Parts: sequence; C-alpha cells; structure tokens
Amino acid sequence: MNLCKPNANDATLTFNRSKSVVPMSGICSRCIDGCRGNCEIFRSTFRGREVIYPGPFGKVTAGADKDYPVDYSHLNIQGYALGASGLPEGVEAGPDTAVFPAVSTETDYGWDSKVKLSVPIFTGALGSTEIARKNWEHFAVGAALSGVTLVCGENVCGIDPGLELNNGSKIVKSPELDRRLEVYKRYHNGYGEILVQMNVEDTRLGVAEYVMDKHGLDTIELKWGQGAKCIGGEIKVDSIERALELKRRGYIVTPDPSRRSIQAAYEDGAIKEFERHSRLGFVSEEGFMAEVERLRRLGFKRITLKTGAYSLRELAMAIKWGSKAGIDLLTIDGAPGGTGMSPWRMMQEWGIPSIYLHSKAYEYCDKLTARGERVPDIAFAGGFSSEDGVFKALALGSPYVKAVCMGRALMIPGMVGKNIGEWMAKADLPKTVSQYGTNPEEIFVNYEAVRDLVGSDEMNSIPLGAIGIFSYADKIKVGLQQLMAGARCFSVRSIARKDLMSLTQECAAVTGIPYVMEAYHDEAEAILNS
Repeated sequence: MNLCKPNANDATLTFNRSKSVVPMSGICSRCIDGCRGNCEIFRSTFRGREVIYPGPFGKVTAGADKDYPVDYSHLNIQGYALGASGLPEGVEAGPDTAVFPAVSTETDYGWDSKVKLSVPIFTGALGSTEIARKNWEHFAVGAALSGVTLVCGENVCGIDPGLELNNGSKIVKSPELDRRLEVYKRYHNGYGEILVQMNVEDTRLGVAEYVMDKHGLDTIELKWGQGAKCIGGEIKVDSIERALELKRRGYIVTPDPSRRSIQAAYEDGAIKEFERHSRLGFVSEEGFMAEVERLRRLGFKRITLKTGAYSLRELAMAIKWGSKAGIDLLTIDGAPGGTGMSPWRMMQEWGIPSIYLHSKAYEYCDKLTARGERVPDIAFAGGFSSEDGVFKALALGSPYVKAVCMGRALMIPGMVGKNIGEWMAKADLPKTVSQYGTNPEEIFVNYEAVRDLVGSDEMNSIPLGAIGIFSYADKIKVGLQQLMAGARCFSVRSIARKDLMSLTQECAAVTGIPYVMEAYHDEAEAILNS
C-alpha cells in the first residue's frame, strides 16, 4: 500500500521527474546531476521554508492525501426491508408514511441550553486565514440560511488591522470580528448559531469579554491547539511592516522581521513573506475547570471545546474533563484534515487518523456512561465531505455524536459560488457551468428557495457563494434522508452502530463494528432454523 509520496505533491507545487520513486523518501530512484526540477528537495534548495506549506498560501485549501490502512470508506451502511424507527409519535410505519422525504435531519447539541441544527453538520473554524476573511460573506450568509452553526476561528482579533487595545492590552475595538458576527446574525433563522473560538492569544487579548459585552454571544469555544494541527495557527503576510506590527502584538513571527539580516533579505527580494504563529497551548485539569467557570461567570450559556488528533491520553482528558466541567459540545478532529494553513508534512504524518480516534472516543464515552457519568455531546471532524460520511460518523459514535464538523467541504461551495459570479461579470463562464444557463436563476437550482427565505427585495444582497453553500447543505440533507430511509432511521437520534458493517476484519478490529460476514449472522440463522 502506498501511504504517501513524501517528496512531491500538487499541494506544494512539486513533482518528481522520474516515474520510479523510492517509496520511503520520495526521491527519484535515479537522481540526475543537472535535473531542472521540481521535487521538494529541488525547490527547497532555493526557497527553503516556503516549501513547508501548501501553495500559493492563502489562496488554496489543502487536505492530506495519505492512504491509511483503515478509513471511513471501509464501513458500509446496512439496509433493511423490515421496520422503521424514529417516526413521530403516533405515526404507524408503512409504505405511505415511511417515505424518505419524511426523514428528519434535525439535531441539537448542548447540556441544558440546546442549539438546533436543520442538518447535522457545521463549519470548521474559519479564523484568521485570508481565505476565511475574503470569503466571509459567502460563508456566513450561507451557513445562516442553511440553519447550521458557523465557527468563527482563532486570531481574528489579533490580526485585525483596525484592532484597538486599552492600556491593559485588552480589546476595545475589533472591526473585523464585528463584521463577521453581524453578517451571520443578519440572516440567522433560528437554527444553528455563530460561536467564537479562543486560543492562547485570544484569551490574553480578552476576546471572550469583548464578544460577550459587545455582541452578547451565547457560546464560546476553547481550543486545545489544532490550529495548524498541533503548533498554533499560521497566516502569512507579505509586508515587513505588517510582520513587525504582529510581532509587537505578541505573536511569534518567523523569520524574525526585527533582525537586520532578515530585513536585508526582504529588501533584496529573497524573503517575500513572513509567518505569524500562535503559541502552543498547555492544559491542566485545574486550569481547564477554572477557565470554564470563568467563562460561565462572564455570562456564556454554552462552553464548547475543540481538540485535535492528539494521543489517546489527550482524548481521554478532553472527554473526562469535559464531562466533569459539564461542557456542551466536544468536537474531536482526526488526522489528516487541513484547510491549507498547516505544514504539509504535518498534515500528512501527524496525529491519529479520524476513524481510529473516533472509535476510541466512542469507547471512552461508553466507559464513562456505564459508570453513570454524563459525557458532553460529541461532534466528529476530520475529512468528511458527503452525506454517507455524515451517516457513518453519526452511527459510529452513536448515541454520543450529534453532528459532524466539515472544514473544506463547506468552504468550497462558497468559493465556487463566488467565482461563478465573477465569471458571469466577465462573460467567461466555463462550460461546466454555462451548460445550465447564463444567469443565477438558471444556474443555481436553489436560487428561488433562497428567495423564498429572504424575500425578493433582499435577494440582491445575497452573495452567490451563500447560495452555493445553501445548495450543498441541501444536497447533504436530501442524500442523508435517502440513506437514513434505507436504514429505516427516520430521525438522527435513531441512527445506531448496528446500522454499519465493516468491510474488512481490520476495520472491525479498529471500530468494533461487526465484519460484514458476521453482522446480523445470528438473526439470519434464527430465521433459517425457525
């Protein structure tokens, strides 16, 4: 099995000259003196650390393509011709009532104060990256209209050019964060919510106090690393003045823009950009409990936690401490994932892959529940993009998993919709789009559905990327309804682990989901012997 190609990938704009490549190193089996490129070693020779990241940075989303021994594709969904669960009370199952449009995809999360979702998905953290900033209206309006939660990620205030701090270095004004929250709120329809994520820098700047005092948000999210995987979120800036400003604000900026040699290299044109890093988070049980209590005193109704593909020790910490603190939602993000701000090799090689991590999360939740301890509502994240993945995640983690967090899959429709608008303005629609028409009403199948939601007068204010996200969420919803109906599950809560089968013995060993040749074997034998 070829797990990765460590010396060339489209994400880093590199490739091997030879068709024959050493599997472990990724180096061409015959490396020629005089080769004109363009493997990672070749490009790193003159661009150095730039090659660590997918590129062009800030303009792409990138997801690792390592092929793991077991992943979610090694699970299949069971189908039944008997029974139905999850129908409304008093409705008798039958061919006229148990039809797939009758399936409810609504779900909720929260300990006491619940948030309803129209579809069991929500966005990944859209924070200080350039892609999040320049596409925010598309992302935020689309999520709000779709009735799903939008996570405003870390460092938005910290990199805000308009940021104003008081003498205690706490936020007084952050126009960029204000813009982001207000756009979502304008179109919020009662389903989903917008919440803000905090890392070390955000906590120091007083982000929680700011969003509570100025915006009255109900939910705040703590984050154990996971920005750029485990090393703190990055962005890049191409101005040395901007790099120096971020350094003055307390961020780690590399290479150091205050060093004379770096300034000279920038003036020469060799250094074209600087990286801004957040600090590593360090957690303890006492510190975590104290922070949750502090946020509650500030007035937040819900506290959530996002954690990444750390070791099983950290997974147990998140579930156990989250249970003791009574947090409302724990999002567990497995490897590989990625939205383009992480080092490429880290995306490929770091952390526990999703299905392994999620299987252990279910096991740990079950252990605590068996002892009478209530665990937080759980969301799974890490490479999901379609309705079958949503179903499998809900089933694998049932009854604890309430929703699936989607990163790139909920960003791409926003960018595609935006680009369609730009192509139309230039009369440059590609055939992949123009085959359906030349105006938004013809191209977007959900254009009129969105008009019904917002009204004709408001329609001109709706960015096309938002209609793209609405359309994609609708596709997830209908596809999920069909899969759920096939498994005779007519509500999200009725989805269970028994509705899955493992296609390999190794998958069964990892997940605890029965092998396909063993699932329902006893029931089948009972019928044959009756």
